[in-house]
Amino acid sequence: MAADGDGFEDPPAEVLTEAAAAFGLLASAARLHIMWALAQGESDVTHLADRVGGALPAVSQHLTKLKLAGLVRARREGRRQVYYVGDPDVVTVVRLMVGQLTERAEQASAPVRRLRRAGG
Repeated sequence: MAADGDGFEDPPAEVLTEAAAAFGLLASAARLHIMWALAQGESDVTHLADRVGGALPAVSQHLTKLKLAGLVRARREGRRQVYYVGDPDVVTVVRLMVGQLTERAEQASAPVRRLRRAGG
């Protein structure tokens, strides 16, 4: 591992590959929304599809990919599968990124809202 001028060591190639794969899965807005929803609590595929506005088969396929990557887990409750977060660290990253982008969007639209209230 090489170190930069600040003394931080570069992670091993395997770690970077694994991180890239996780980020690749989260590059889909639908999968990111599913992870966001599951960060709020466990759910079955029907409720997730309703929440994220996706077709049941598409949400099911997204969950399968997330599950294979270890980002999501599932357990059986009777006849239904209940999905939940499999990697809490990924949820931390998702919450941070979405929170920061939401804050930026709100700040960017604040002048427009002020103008509308002022009748401008």
